[in-house]
Amino acid sequence: MAVTPTGKGRSYQYDSQGSFDWEEYLKENDAIPAPQSCFKQSVEPPVNEFKLHQKIEAVDPRNLTSICVATVVGMIGPRIRLRLDGSDNTNDFWRLVDSSDLHPVGYCEKTGKLLQPPLGFCKNPTLWPSFLQKTLTGAERSPENCFKKEPSNPKTNEFKIGMKLEAVDRKNPQLICPATVGAVKGEEVHVTFDGWRGAFDYWTKRDSRDLFPVGWCALSGHPLQPPGQKGTAQVKSKSREPSVSQSAHSPGNQSNASKSSSTSSSGPTSPNLPHDRSVSPLQAESPAITVTEPDTSSSTTATDKVTIYVNHNCSCGILLNPKKIEQLPNQFGPGPYQKVLREVIQSCVDCAKHEKQVYNFIQDGNGKIVITANQGNKTHTKRLPPIDKVSDVWRFLEKSLEELGCCENLFASQPLHGFCAQCNREKKTGSDFKKPLETEEYENRTSINRALKRRWSTDSLENQSQKAAAAQQKIRRYSAYDSAEASSTTDSRPPRKLSADPNDWTIDDVVQYISEVDSSLATHSEAFRKHEIDGGAFMLLNSDMMMKYLGLKLGPVLKLSNIIEKLKGKKSSH
Repeated sequence: MAVTPTGKGRSYQYDSQGSFDWEEYLKENDAIPAPQSCFKQSVEPPVNEFKLHQKIEAVDPRNLTSICVATVVGMIGPRIRLRLDGSDNTNDFWRLVDSSDLHPVGYCEKTGKLLQPPLGFCKNPTLWPSFLQKTLTGAERSPENCFKKEPSNPKTNEFKIGMKLEAVDRKNPQLICPATVGAVKGEEVHVTFDGWRGAFDYWTKRDSRDLFPVGWCALSGHPLQPPGQKGTAQVKSKSREPSVSQSAHSPGNQSNASKSSSTSSSGPTSPNLPHDRSVSPLQAESPAITVTEPDTSSSTTATDKVTIYVNHNCSCGILLNPKKIEQLPNQFGPGPYQKVLREVIQSCVDCAKHEKQVYNFIQDGNGKIVITANQGNKTHTKRLPPIDKVSDVWRFLEKSLEELGCCENLFASQPLHGFCAQCNREKKTGSDFKKPLETEEYENRTSINRALKRRWSTDSLENQSQKAAAAQQKIRRYSAYDSAEASSTTDSRPPRKLSADPNDWTIDDVVQYISEVDSSLATHSEAFRKHEIDGGAFMLLNSDMMMKYLGLKLGPVLKLSNIIEKLKGKKSSH
């Protein structure tokens, strides 16, 4: 597609078709726009001076502690689409050119940081240094002038219910759409998209970079997607997205920016907005695309539908918020099994004490179901494994509940009446509520029951017994009460005296210390040696890093976090 030049030396990669008049729209709806002071956006939109294929360093949106090499693979107005080198196109993300997440190549070297491989690096991790050298050799790097200073935060939350704005559709993040403030709570606002049902709405921080004042798209040269038509009878397109120009080396040379949604591309047309100050900022060119609510009303037969009941009195474990669980409906469905499963798994993330933590526990794959999690101003998306039949729903749900440490009857095929044998809870009646037994015996019994219970499995009894034995072995490994059994795996050599300052410890010192404190942790010594975790690195570990990079489960992570906190306490007392 030809690149059409626009005012002030800018160039954008789309053709001009259609229009949207904010001024007329505000009059028709008797609405007012949110003032500029509400937004963390520059009054003058930044100029996009990036070029396709240029290399930069960027924060990995799925792991905010990592900075990776990224390639510019698409541009719309002052926004760029990035792909982390060593990752695939399913994890592309968009950033404003004045985002503090973007840095020129060499930033990490200058600041003493380490360039990391992206989460899900496509090659063997040991090949990362050679891959990094190869990907940067001869590559065009974005010059310093491409990187703009991020605007300051708005001083207070001035949003009011009913105010109009422009907002990024986080399920189709290449789109910016007319939106309305649906609610305001503390430092957060609820964004609702005009003409679309609630599936696209979201809560976000008031200083989110995904929110823009009315007219921002026209000023910046970014297309504004017109409002949808709620309840429209004719569905001409199942997608909300116009296409954008892609890097020539993109697979198939097609846009994959909307892979976070379950919709498909609507066609090759896309808009070109002239950056002309003589044009009113309330009049924005927009794509000549007929867009409607994605059609979720398939011809699903009764046998393909499912109902999942919520047993509010069952244990939701330590990762989910009980108060949020209580607010869930009594059931999800009946409805298409993939849709119902997505609602249940998404509700687990939404009810989390920390969304990203629960999100990380959910198994990912290459299926059609997509879930999201919010962390600050970032939205993370993940595809679940393929769910091709109803029995897959129950298998996946059972595994997810087990990973999250919940009672397997929290989400079930039948509602519970009275006592739950799995988590030893009775149905609440006023103040009468029996808590689960907080004993090792109970935890072991519950986990073994989960391992033995394969309601929809075709495994033989022999295989089930083997899995149960493996579950019992896993329980023993993570149990704080079985330190005597695990002690046989520790080094028999006499321990050497450790330095009083943990930051001075070697890798062997770290392994020795955690084994002495809790011998059940000795089984994880190889992970510490493999990743070269010495004393300094050990003191910087957090739960996310231990789960993602060391591959540890929740039990050991909680123990190690407690050990690190105690060491920090001792150090500060000295």
